[in-house]
Amino acid sequence: MHDIEPYYNWQHIYLSEEDQRSPFYGVEHSQFEYTDTVYNFYIHPQWDYFGSKTLYVKVLMADYEEGYAIIEMIGEWNDAVENDIMTLKRDVLEVFMSEGIYKFILIAENVLNFHSGDKDYYEELHEELSDADGWIVCLNMPVQTQYDFKRTHLNQYIELMEIDNWRVYKPYHLYKKINDQLAARLS
Repeated sequence: MHDIEPYYNWQHIYLSEEDQRSPFYGVEHSQFEYTDTVYNFYIHPQWDYFGSKTLYVKVLMADYEEGYAIIEMIGEWNDAVENDIMTLKRDVLEVFMSEGIYKFILIAENVLNFHSGDKDYYEELHEELSDADGWIVCLNMPVQTQYDFKRTHLNQYIELMEIDNWRVYKPYHLYKKINDQLAARLS
């Protein structure tokens, strides 16, 4: 796990640690000192801690004009013990929502496990985003993780989507592709 880095090809466009509106503004990362772990496995120091012991994120893009953010995730999404959705919602998503971002793409291909808890925060988040014509998508969640996510019917609050080659897109084009797919489903 220590060699899985957050996607870095968009850093010339956006850096969350340089964005004054980002919850990670001013965070400094070491390139050589590995300190954070998911269980006993060290993770790359570029991942951002947001309050969960098992799940880390990296904001790859926040576009305030278009109103979307792309956030990559790594680790175990654990609502049963850590209530990760509550922490993610309150400490990351709501910061962006207060700045006018209501469309979120969570890249979840490195989310290895999911353990469910209450649905309350999912319902609340879905309602708040829907009221603002927003949405939240989990992109490329592994099949076994999707199984646990779907088993508790959370996919009615967070859309699960697959785009195999998402890295070939620029941030806006990835957002546009997902937004268009969601609009086509609704019409």
